[in-house]
Amino acid sequence: MPCFAHCRIRLRFLPNAVYGILLWFGLSLTTVSVAETNKIPANQNGKTPVDFTQEIQPLLAKHCYSCHGPDVQEGGLRLDQSELAFKKLESEATAVVPNHPDQSELIARITSIDEGLQMPPEGERLKPEKIEILKNWIQQGAEWKKHWAFQPPQQKTPPETNQRQWVKNPIDAFILAGLEEKGLIPAAPADRVALIRRVYFDLTGLPPTPEEVDQFVKDSSSDAYEKLVDRLLTSPRYGERWARHWLDLVRYADTNSFERDGDKPNAWRFRDYVIQSFNEDKPYSQFIKEQLAGDELDQVTNDTIIATGYYRLGLWDDEPADKLLSYYNELDDIVSTTSQVFLGLTLNCARCHEHKIDPVPHEDYYRFMAFFHGLNSYGTRGDQRSYNQTDITPPELAAKYAKYDQQKNELKKKLHVIEEAAIKKMPGVDQRRSETRERGKLLKEKLAEYLEPEQNQTYQGLKGKLKQLEAERKKLPSRKAALSVRRSQKEPRETFVLLRGNPHVRGDKVEPGFPELFGETEAKIPTPGKDQQTSGRRRVLAEWIADGGNMLTSRVIVNRIWQHHFGRGIVQSPNNFGQLGVPPTHPELLDWLALEFVKVGQRFKPFHKLILMSNTYQMSSQYSEEAAAVDPANDLFWRFNMRRLSAEEVRDSILAVNGRLNLKMYGPGIYPLISQEVLQGQSRPGEGWGDSSEEERARRSIYIYVKRSLVTPLLFNFDFADTDSSCAVRFVTTQPAQALGMVNGHFVNRQAELFADRLIEEAGAEYPSFVTRAIRLAYGREPHAGEVNDGVQLIKRLMEKHFLKEKQALDYFCLTVLNRNEFVYLD
Repeated sequence: MPCFAHCRIRLRFLPNAVYGILLWFGLSLTTVSVAETNKIPANQNGKTPVDFTQEIQPLLAKHCYSCHGPDVQEGGLRLDQSELAFKKLESEATAVVPNHPDQSELIARITSIDEGLQMPPEGERLKPEKIEILKNWIQQGAEWKKHWAFQPPQQKTPPETNQRQWVKNPIDAFILAGLEEKGLIPAAPADRVALIRRVYFDLTGLPPTPEEVDQFVKDSSSDAYEKLVDRLLTSPRYGERWARHWLDLVRYADTNSFERDGDKPNAWRFRDYVIQSFNEDKPYSQFIKEQLAGDELDQVTNDTIIATGYYRLGLWDDEPADKLLSYYNELDDIVSTTSQVFLGLTLNCARCHEHKIDPVPHEDYYRFMAFFHGLNSYGTRGDQRSYNQTDITPPELAAKYAKYDQQKNELKKKLHVIEEAAIKKMPGVDQRRSETRERGKLLKEKLAEYLEPEQNQTYQGLKGKLKQLEAERKKLPSRKAALSVRRSQKEPRETFVLLRGNPHVRGDKVEPGFPELFGETEAKIPTPGKDQQTSGRRRVLAEWIADGGNMLTSRVIVNRIWQHHFGRGIVQSPNNFGQLGVPPTHPELLDWLALEFVKVGQRFKPFHKLILMSNTYQMSSQYSEEAAAVDPANDLFWRFNMRRLSAEEVRDSILAVNGRLNLKMYGPGIYPLISQEVLQGQSRPGEGWGDSSEEERARRSIYIYVKRSLVTPLLFNFDFADTDSSCAVRFVTTQPAQALGMVNGHFVNRQAELFADRLIEEAGAEYPSFVTRAIRLAYGREPHAGEVNDGVQLIKRLMEKHFLKEKQALDYFCLTVLNRNEFVYLD
């Protein structure tokens, strides 16, 4: 049985995430312990400086906002806004008096022993260490800092370090400075095999071949690694790997979900558009504009139309109980996805009321929604294409179709004239019948009786020409259509605040606008031109988000890039940069990266290279007891975190090492074999799941048809993205279905057989050669001492002790190779 030893790895990641949760739930985090851990210098009063955003705001949110927050202000006290927290209350007391905790009513109430006065009035009292934090904060002046993410990035000079020789670029300076402050040193460099496997999987999602490993290991030139990085960044496999990260974010799937889970026609074109965009290194600003407003740009192309499929990727109910609510749920999905993916803001939390944590008024949600109010619903039960399919047939082909259609219409008109002349001769009952659905049947039965011979000859001649024309038309290549925004309204619907989020209860009318936390809220929408087909609202929003000066856009995307190279972001809540998100471990580095990303034209490839060329990225995953004692979660990046392959990487690697991987790119989704038992889990077993050829089924996993109600089992077992909403982080689990699928599953067993076939062909039937080649293909490295002999002995035992035929024993050996931790984990 394989031993997926991820539990140990996951525990090492746990503390930092738990830290954010502890802050939210207000659990015990004393000022002294934080100071001891971070060595923060004491202020002039001898007390450790209290961080408002990390210590005070979460504490107030947990214990006070229910009675003194955005919805309720008992006694006139509101503690979620600074200007209100310092005002006199109805009782003439003041809740917070800077520098004077003894005069602050807040402290008096939380320390009172009088049950009629004590706060909070219900539930557990604040622990002494929390009260001490509040006292210290007030004593230090009660500074009410603006949340770090709600301030523009600040240009920071990379810090000076003691080990200057370790610093390859500014990233290393920021990381090393943090380590030196804690008395830590970075881990040793990764060995060459580990490094090439790491960078191959990070950039392409595929393993290097043994020959590629050998070439890199033996290349002693100073730029060997840089040449490797440059080569991988130009590989078409790069786009396939990084497109998958984006598809996770924008909730990509090929179906609509709900009971019928019907097909989204041509959704695959959006997937291909994303792959191409990454391979072309399209500037992120352009990438944003095309998806949010591809139909409103100055130059509208097939690609920009396809990009608007972004709006059509969400869930859609074809039979809603409340059509109006269903439409607003679609808009909410767009608001939620757009604000989280591009801005790292949870604007959707303000749909029904003021945002509970961030400074986002109820109205801000609807002002943001107003940008999208020209969009129609995905479709209706009776018309599931008119609003989401745009014809993108090439002009030359479209002209040919138009010519055939014109000829067809002319022939039909001539046929209709003859038919009407005959119908006028028919009895009244038949004339009335010709006006119903029975017309075709009537003409077939009686038309010839009422036509003169010459008329009938002409009629049959016209029908022959029509038949010939239709036959010629069928020879033309198929028209092309794209899942997209179609028929967006030039005069959008009015937008109202919906009380408690109920579309049937309108509040005040609002206009499109940006969240007030950005300062400037007004959105200037140009008057649409005469020939303009849409309102232009989405373009205004797209340009605002894509602007290099937007304080969140660049921060959010560089954090995502960092996340996929290091296993976690500098901000570990990538879709939430708000006050409930996890604070950045290296805020100055994050700002430096954000500004640097803008400097390089918001292009991904130069930014990848910047990260990959750092010593920070090239560290080994070597464990250190001393470092772990200081920083158990590796928040300071004193080593590289081991990671498990993603679901797609597991499947694609199996196909790669057995030599069957089909590298064909683009096109409609493919359908791997799924057992009947799994298909029976659908409401309509097997419906909507196609049958691809064996060659097509060997394509990369990004091309697998994503059916929301029927995720391919191997991908599902290895934590494929949740497609119902934006998936910023895939949770890595360890569960029995993984081992069962890898040992007993039809797919892996069949691929192990093909792996054995390849080894026999390349290495022959000599067991030592067979085992050596298997290890090289699967793990990249040379076999360890005694490893080949162990493999040979296993093959012999399978034959001698378990009476397997030689080919079966070789197949099982290959199965064990695919099931070792080393195959699915990267150092």
